[in-house]
Amino acid sequence: MIEIQKLTACDNPKFIKPKRLFYTQDGREKSWEIVETHDSVAILLYDKQKESFVLVKQFRPAVFMKNADGYTYELCAGLIDKEKDIVTIAKEEILEECGYDIDQKEIRKITSFYTAVGFAGGKQTLFFAQVDERCKVTEGGGIDDEMIEVIFLSLEEAKAFMYDEDRVKTPGLMFAFMWFFDKYKK
Repeated sequence: MIEIQKLTACDNPKFIKPKRLFYTQDGREKSWEIVETHDSVAILLYDKQKESFVLVKQFRPAVFMKNADGYTYELCAGLIDKEKDIVTIAKEEILEECGYDIDQKEIRKITSFYTAVGFAGGKQTLFFAQVDERCKVTEGGGIDDEMIEVIFLSLEEAKAFMYDEDRVKTPGLMFAFMWFFDKYKK
């Protein structure tokens, strides 16, 4: 069971920095609250043997504030917070979160887009990779105190899943599914 103990202002944050941006637009002075954050990678993983997407399910405190259980279904993803190229970071996230060790040459870029544009504007680069049991080396689950559950979602279930409002998911996940069905799986 998860329950909120308290909500406070964030002193010395590790991953985000709340700020107020002052700017001039068409000669008029304005300001806006923003959050400075890292860019990120997300990877749509497809297990061809199982004909399933490989997703991660994890608890998100911000979602818990708005949703009864706080669990989300997401693509394998991570912050670009290291001095490494983004494909290397994507490869590391696939191993850490889902337990697959795949060759970087097998990770294909789909596109990049911006998220949380009203307050953060972080750039996310979306990749695609196929996995199977031959490249499974660990159970995944994340690192440190991450508690990530690896989920397999069949292609049959994926289209209905996109419209299931009872399962919290990111727009990037839904876009990735649409890309797959439109461009990849014909």
